[in-house]
Amino acid sequence: MNQTIESKNKALVLEAFDTLFNKRDYAAAERYWSPSYIQHSAHIAPGREGLFDLIKTLPPTLKYEPGTILAEGNFVIVHGRFSNFGLPVNWIAADIVRIKDGVLVEHWDVIQDEATQEQSKSGQPMFGRTFATYASAQ
Repeated sequence: MNQTIESKNKALVLEAFDTLFNKRDYAAAERYWSPSYIQHSAHIAPGREGLFDLIKTLPPTLKYEPGTILAEGNFVIVHGRFSNFGLPVNWIAADIVRIKDGVLVEHWDVIQDEATQEQSKSGQPMFGRTFATYASAQ
């Protein structure tokens, strides 16, 4: 059974994010990110090196959890959670990547601090089915 380009691209992004953010395998991650990677995030320095250098500065406890993932052609959007990276709250991010020739070539993101149940006006968690709890809130 043939995979669609969208399903291949979603799998590629999930594997790339796990390799870099969770496994911290920079040599393997080079296979997923283009050397001419274009970075649009206000939080990350230019290029693949900017991204890798940022991750190297974060605590080894950094965890990335993917949630909903959508793809259209060469674009993938993944809604995920970054936790345990040195800030008092988690980040919920929608990462948008463009893929060309099987590698990530461009990135945009939208990031929010994850709200606790007490902070949520909707009464719904921002990610998954449970609310984040923070040591500072206890």
